Amino acid sequence: MQGRKARLRVRPVSSETPPLFGKTRFLVGLIDEFLDKISEGVIVVEIGIKAYLTTSEGPEICLEKLNQIIEIKRSCSELRRTIVTMLYTEMLLPDARGDVLSLLGSLFELLDEMGDNFQELMIVQPRGLPEFGQDFADLTAMAIRCVQAVVVAARMFFRTPAAVRDHINEVRVFEDETDKLAWRTKRRIFATELSFEQRSQLREAVAMINSLADKAENIGDDLSIFAIKRSL
Repeated sequence: MQGRKARLRVRPVSSETPPLFGKTRFLVGLIDEFLDKISEGVIVVEIGIKAYLTTSEGPEICLEKLNQIIEIKRSCSELRRTIVTMLYTEMLLPDARGDVLSLLGSLFELLDEMGDNFQELMIVQPRGLPEFGQDFADLTAMAIRCVQAVVVAARMFFRTPAAVRDHINEVRVFEDETDKLAWRTKRRIFATELSFEQRSQLREAVAMINSLADKAENIGDDLSIFAIKRSL
């Protein structure tokens, strides 16, 4: 009888991480790394645009930052492919898989657009831009704040979905302020004696920067829905 009791003795619970949980945690780590790269890309573009607007050594710094953003985009692309593969091959986060893929895709598109707009600004080099340097600096700073806010909201989506709403509200406020700055800058541009071609180039530069805030707001709108679904 004693021997039987000994055989029925409960074995201690293993302290090892269950395989599925471990894979999910690794996946979340990859997503965090992806978001880190997006944040890094935002900062690099901001530095590049500031250099373009204010520094005598602007061309050298801009080229350096452009090369950095290209490398960051490459890293983000690789991380995204790895995350997609894990989501499907390991069958992780099945209920939120579509939302996660949509979110990561939108953030990558935002980073890609930021890099393309920065490169376009360097190529076109709108004449008359120095006269509006401060206007463009203020516009860029506000658009960047909007983008940064949506990246923070994306982090909250994976950590505390209920907190996403507060950050989404920030995104909307910053987007609204960016629109106001863009409108004011365009009015100032078309009140000058610059040629129509010069004014058009400057207006397009304003629109390119303003579009970043618009895209961030669109991502924020999607995120608010994703967060509600996760909280149910």
